[in-house]
Amino acid sequence: MPGKISDSFAEVVKIATENYKLTIVKTTEDLPALKNKKILFAVELDECGFNIPLFKMLLKLKERGDDSLLGSRAVIIIQSSSELFTKSTAQKIIFLTNQMGCRFPGHPVVEATYNLNNFLTWQKTFKLPLIEIYKKQSKELVKKLKEENLKLINRPKILVLHSSLFKTSNTLMLWKMVKESLGGEDIRELHVENGTVVDCRGCSYKTCIHYSEEKSCFYGGIMVKEIFPAIEEADCIIWLCPNYNDAISAKLTAVINRMTVLYKRVKFGKKTIFSIVVSGNSGSDCVAKQLIGALNVNKGFRLPPYFALTATANDPGFVKDIPGIDKKIKKFAEDIRREIKK
Repeated sequence: MPGKISDSFAEVVKIATENYKLTIVKTTEDLPALKNKKILFAVELDECGFNIPLFKMLLKLKERGDDSLLGSRAVIIIQSSSELFTKSTAQKIIFLTNQMGCRFPGHPVVEATYNLNNFLTWQKTFKLPLIEIYKKQSKELVKKLKEENLKLINRPKILVLHSSLFKTSNTLMLWKMVKESLGGEDIRELHVENGTVVDCRGCSYKTCIHYSEEKSCFYGGIMVKEIFPAIEEADCIIWLCPNYNDAISAKLTAVINRMTVLYKRVKFGKKTIFSIVVSGNSGSDCVAKQLIGALNVNKGFRLPPYFALTATANDPGFVKDIPGIDKKIKKFAEDIRREIKK
């Protein structure tokens, strides 16, 4: 619980963690070894969306090495004094700690904006005051943190989604090298081509539920015939994402948006995600954080440690000549083999 904490936030955290034995860390001086731990990041943001002591802690962990959180699992309760910053800060915390070996369950964040209006949709279901929904979800999140029981899947089904062309794509070249390191794994690749996927129509909740029950979607097409069944069958999905203006490509974004109809009947928390992100100049972290927000925080896929392999390569084929790339590829393939669990 780094930084300045209000009485109201302290009360929520107290209720969420009651009956559990805690070690509370407030400053870098208190920071113990954090490998193989269960960690709750309880973060309150200031008016500019900052919590400086938190990022000092993360810096100290980074200085201990890229394995300083290896074997640890974490969730986040985050509160803002405005309507902004909770989502973006949570994504940054997850990205930074994941790069140090921390894993996250699906839906690892409870966020609270200053007026708690982000709970209004939940209020239609629970019929409770907003503050009580906040406390309820925080308590359930900590319970989820404590109750992990994952087992390695024997010969998992791996789905690879991309929308690039092999002739010019450094991202696909990098994936090809990773695939060679994976050897005889059960891998299926799907190319999301131009014009084959229309973005989400934004149906009403009842309409979306209807299509979900029918294993369909308003637009139908390749999403219903190939991509939905492949996602449902897969134990792991690897997203191949070249950096387009610091964002996921439009075609893969459309796939993510259309997955809402599948989300309503399939438990994504039992599926693991990895990604390969290649940027021409910079910004791979922007794309990785967008994947975290869309797939781990929102859709609820499990996020394993070191989920993203990133590289910077502009000219076609340059990715093969990046110093140390073979070592990174080998480690990434080992992480995939070791971390597809449910």
